[in-house]
Amino acid sequence: MNDTTPIDERNDLAAGAPQHVSLVAFPDAVMSTIAGIYDVLNAITLMGMGDPDSPPPFHIELVGEAAGTMTLASGVPITVQRAVDAIQSTDIVIVPAVLLRAEGWRQKRYPKLVTWLQLMHSRGALLCSACSGMFLLAETGLFDGKDATVHFGYAQTFAASYPGIPIHPERVLVVSGAHEELVSSGASMSWHDLVLYLIVRFAGAATAQDVARLFALQWHQDGLTPYIMFEGNLEHGDGEILDAQKWLAEHFSVAHPVEEMIRRSRMAERTFKRHFASATGLTPIAYVQRLRIEDAKRRLERTSCSVDEISWRIGYEDAAFFRRLFKRITGLTPSAYRKRFRIPGFAQR
Repeated sequence: MNDTTPIDERNDLAAGAPQHVSLVAFPDAVMSTIAGIYDVLNAITLMGMGDPDSPPPFHIELVGEAAGTMTLASGVPITVQRAVDAIQSTDIVIVPAVLLRAEGWRQKRYPKLVTWLQLMHSRGALLCSACSGMFLLAETGLFDGKDATVHFGYAQTFAASYPGIPIHPERVLVVSGAHEELVSSGASMSWHDLVLYLIVRFAGAATAQDVARLFALQWHQDGLTPYIMFEGNLEHGDGEILDAQKWLAEHFSVAHPVEEMIRRSRMAERTFKRHFASATGLTPIAYVQRLRIEDAKRRLERTSCSVDEISWRIGYEDAAFFRRLFKRITGLTPSAYRKRFRIPGFAQR
């Protein structure tokens, strides 16, 4: 248990009082995250895990703007057990993942929930988000200036909507706040890490390990960087640089691609590099490296080519340099990446 955990929570743990968990259901939420969190947190009780003479560590309820049946974004009906108006205090609030459609997140759609979240926080509750549930929690203003994470696919949209929140989409779990009471988890199934973290914090590491074994859950200890696909910014409005990017997308493996881009652009070298970095956020050589590593990832996933051959095919004659670069960008060695992401033999035809 961390020393910065609030005094009242430490006393609750010492007394063995169950932590009341409010899992928020609302029309933009998706079923998979809600059901998964509910079942895993309930497993300790349902499966008879832990000390049979002690009360269960969690009491979990589905809460929302109104009690009764509602339909989630995935089209599945769900029963809200209690309206938030009837809940004066809770220990843990979890906002599940939301489905962002083409129009993006509609702010101020759930004022009652936002007000209730603010009230629960003021009364000592942990506020937790799973994946894109951070969009709703961001409206409380409680995360302003606090580190957080969100699904990497929504990171740009989130940053534009809530520029006051430092976002780290490559991180699996971020715990912030003066009392570690603001918790966010990253992409999709990293809700596993959120749930295991809560079990460690309030039921102990041994119980978390038992739950992880039961459900075959794994901590994403390498972070989310290996899962993130590189997509260069093409919406910057610089026609010369856009032409260079389009050419590079097809020719990144040629020898000396940066020099060739500069030659084709007819710009001075320093001018080209300055324009390229301003438009894309990366130096030309860093951009080339990201394209090459992205291609290498696909080859590792989909072919049986050796690492040395892949290195050569994407433009690196020095395979040792390629291995170091791959590890620096993805966080994994090429062999480890292949082991994690390649389709296993039993699933291949």
